[in-house]
Amino acid sequence: MLPRTLEELDTLRDECKAMVTKRAGLSAGAAVLPIPGLDLGADIALLVELLPAINQKFGLGAEQVRGLDPKLQRIVLVAATSLGNNLIGKLVTRQLVMQALKSIGVRVTTRTAARFVPILGQALAASISFGAMKLLGNAHVEDCYKVARQALLARVESAPTDGVRVIEVTAEMVEVARDH
Repeated sequence: MLPRTLEELDTLRDECKAMVTKRAGLSAGAAVLPIPGLDLGADIALLVELLPAINQKFGLGAEQVRGLDPKLQRIVLVAATSLGNNLIGKLVTRQLVMQALKSIGVRVTTRTAARFVPILGQALAASISFGAMKLLGNAHVEDCYKVARQALLARVESAPTDGVRVIEVTAEMVEVARDH
């Protein structure tokens, strides 16, 4: 379900960024091991698990989006597309994750080459792996935040008022009312 308040949305963003940091640490751990291809395989596995979990938390999983009101569904998909994110509201596959990793491909190549320099190379590979995972994960969190925020605002704007008018009251207005 999409978040209902901006406070809930902010809390979800913080929780998701913590998830990203945890997975980035696991990615760095895999990068330290001197086994060719292990780090990339680990990153793909971590992202195939992480990205849908982020989508779910924001109410933007494939099934969740399909269950939205058609107008809200359109807002979500257009917002995701306008951000260039093809992972929101869709089933996250290994192929989509590989495309996302290619967007930061220079770092993956550097990390693989760095591993073959003893000790310092492994530390460098782990740092690059951590940074790349954090970059990709946090970018996805921010995209989900923006899309969910647009959906939340659209929902608020189109909510029925049942004859109730909402007016903005300032502190000065409250003071004037107290004085009278």
